Amino acid sequence: MTRTHRVDSSNTIRPIDLAQARDALAEGTGRVMLSGAGTASDWAGHTERPELVLDTTGLTGVLAHNPSDMTVQVLAGTPLRELNETLAEHGQRVALDAARVAAGATVGGLIATADSGPGALRYGSSRDLVIGATLVLADGTVARTGGHVIKNVAGYDLTKLVHGSHGTLALVTEVVLRLHPVPGARATVRLPCTLPEGYSAAASVLASPLEPVALEWFEQALSVELEGDPATLDGRVRRLGELLAEHGTATRLPEADAREHWARHAELVSRPPERMAMLRLGARPSRLVALLTELTDTLGGRRVAAGLATGIATVALPADAAAVAAAHRRAHQVGATSMLRARPPGANIPALGAAPSALGVLRAVKTELDPHNRLGAGRFTPWL
Repeated sequence: MTRTHRVDSSNTIRPIDLAQARDALAEGTGRVMLSGAGTASDWAGHTERPELVLDTTGLTGVLAHNPSDMTVQVLAGTPLRELNETLAEHGQRVALDAARVAAGATVGGLIATADSGPGALRYGSSRDLVIGATLVLADGTVARTGGHVIKNVAGYDLTKLVHGSHGTLALVTEVVLRLHPVPGARATVRLPCTLPEGYSAAASVLASPLEPVALEWFEQALSVELEGDPATLDGRVRRLGELLAEHGTATRLPEADAREHWARHAELVSRPPERMAMLRLGARPSRLVALLTELTDTLGGRRVAAGLATGIATVALPADAAAVAAAHRRAHQVGATSMLRARPPGANIPALGAAPSALGVLRAVKTELDPHNRLGAGRFTPWL
């Protein structure tokens, strides 16, 4: 049977391979919204009404897996959760633990939103795990970058440009990802403490040879995750406990409790309380504690989660335009980035803060790759 793309009454096209994705963009001239699993549809600004929605969820499946080189080539609409289930049969994984993975986030969607999770401390974000990609530009031009070799650095890396572009520069259709082994064991140690105390304790852990996978402060405690060989993990956990004893009483969570603990973290960073907005911040870790303290003390911030080594945090704020704008301004003043992750339906609040210093470069890149502003119009208003 010949496979074809589908167009429904809402003018949505769902290509199932590169050729169909290319044709869908090449054959039109109007505005296009790139849509995946929809797990980040409320991030950044709202897109202007498009003439075409290009649904990437038909672009699924593994194209090539090389276990010895620890790489996999996959269509970008593949849910990462499903990909990791397949790779687990070979004892491998894509080491990306963003909260949206459990909700079905796709490989391409995670790249487009620059999303990451607590494990970014050890493994980096999707930007660090992508070693090659195939993109389709707004006019249907196909561009390839990177390859299947981890050390490949030849050429201009377009994947770095589309990382965090929210579908405004190009459609990602195929991705080559670096893999890591599935750990033999994991352990989570929890230290109840204030945020400043957590920052001090995190600094002690980072100065040690324990190599934590995650250092997250949430639910009024610092949570430290270790992973590794079961034969040595218990000893590392014991040394971690001795180190943290200088800051308070730390407890190792039972395995089932640890899974539930990190699931609550994922819920906390992805779903704000009712009638509140969620802001994602990126700052130098040394400036993050003061910024979050100010947002909670003066602007009514709640449900804080802070990566005390990565500098990535989320905070729930009242869904009030003035409060959110003030948070954006304060973040900009301390050299941090800020972007809206969630808002109540119909809330008219600013999604972005002050324009970055590199705005001229961003606009030049947008003009070069999408001169007619076909892709994702509105996502970065008023910047683009």
